[in-house]
Amino acid sequence: MFFTHQCGLITDDHIWPRGTRLYNAPNSADYVIFPELLSKEPLGPIIRNDDKRWFDVVRWVVLSTVLAEEEGLTATNAEALKTSGNEEVRRLLGVIPGLGRGLDLDDAWGWRVVSQVGNYGEIYDRNLGKGTRLGMERGLNALWTQGGLMYAPPLGE
Repeated sequence: MFFTHQCGLITDDHIWPRGTRLYNAPNSADYVIFPELLSKEPLGPIIRNDDKRWFDVVRWVVLSTVLAEEEGLTATNAEALKTSGNEEVRRLLGVIPGLGRGLDLDDAWGWRVVSQVGNYGEIYDRNLGKGTRLGMERGLNALWTQGGLMYAPPLGE
């Protein structure tokens, strides 16, 4: 309805209007996306509610990418940082055993996540960031240390 001029304004999260304008608008340059944040609709993985084990795995995979960004781990340096002096980094990368036990995974799961897809920032930049056609700023998706809301709890022992 919007592109047939039967509607004058749409509000939604930051991703939907950009994607809709980019892929559905007859001429995307004719449409403006205002920068003001009118609401917050958190987006994340959706899983069935009857599989707690899978929920825990998905949750910790996401959190591990945030932790990796906090600690400076990237897809390219994950292997080299296995010798880091930082215990939490070594635990995430599977050098210090035990992290996989609570998830019924092996201890190298965190290393595989980071080395294969990168940290949260790398994933965001590759799919949504300024260098993509969507060209989105991190905003609230930045780390808490950079004015955003993203942080990971400690991995524990």
